[in-house]
Amino acid sequence: MMSEMFPLCIQTNIVTNGPEKIVYYPEVVGVANKEWQQEVNNRLAEQTQQLIHMLIGDDPGTLSIMMGSYEVKNNQRNILSITQSNSAYHAHAAHGMRYLKSMTFDMGNERQYLLSELFIPGSDYVSRLSKLVAEQIKQRGIETFEPFTTIDPEQSFYIADKTLVLYYQLYDITPYVFGFPILPISVYDIADIVVDDGPLGVMAVND
Repeated sequence: MMSEMFPLCIQTNIVTNGPEKIVYYPEVVGVANKEWQQEVNNRLAEQTQQLIHMLIGDDPGTLSIMMGSYEVKNNQRNILSITQSNSAYHAHAAHGMRYLKSMTFDMGNERQYLLSELFIPGSDYVSRLSKLVAEQIKQRGIETFEPFTTIDPEQSFYIADKTLVLYYQLYDITPYVFGFPILPISVYDIADIVVDDGPLGVMAVND
């Protein structure tokens, strides 16, 4: 296990097929353990390809525009959380389509995290988070296709400083006009069930 100095250096790579089909994606550089650095970059590159394939679909001949970008949501205390977003337009489509994906790593402990791994085993994190999400949906007047009941145990997420951000894809629970349903939850609202040495526990500590 390596102890990295933060922030890490993030380099931008490009996949392109003409001026209207450009995807920017991240590459981590300068990590002490080069094998772990390569593993992280392989996962980010694979996610980039997944996003491209999701948007090309079964009819690549109609693809007219594709744009992809990424955002570094957290790059401190060894916790690296990155989102990648691609949008595309197909000829004769009513509107474009867009997808969002994310990855969260503890770079010091050389580990990628799923949502369930952020919480103490046996804690009812699904119920706890679902209640907070339901409250937000009501308070913000978010129109859902069906009454909201629960998140997925491995709901998509990223970490931004002291906030756990859950999100859904377009059309998952809301009409297209609402975009990505983004649901931020303060780490202090769930501090009693997070793993102390996990990403949320690390970010919750006040220096």
